[in-house]
Amino acid sequence: MKITVDEEKCCGAGQCVLIAPEVFDQRDDDGIVSLLDATPPADQYDVVRESASVCPAAAIVVSEDA
Repeated sequence: MKITVDEEKCCGAGQCVLIAPEVFDQRDDDGIVSLLDATPPADQYDVVRESASVCPAAAIVVSEDA
């Protein structure tokens, strides 16, 4: 799995941080998403997928390994 985030799309809702704090964080100045781990371990896959699915701005893109 590989994760990318589009900071331009991010609205700072923070749902990703609540669901997967080991993978996502928010910048202190504006609340925009910060990606902590672009290639998380397998035990984080479900929460990463959930984070992407609930993101109101669709700023998280998850690419699954083939």
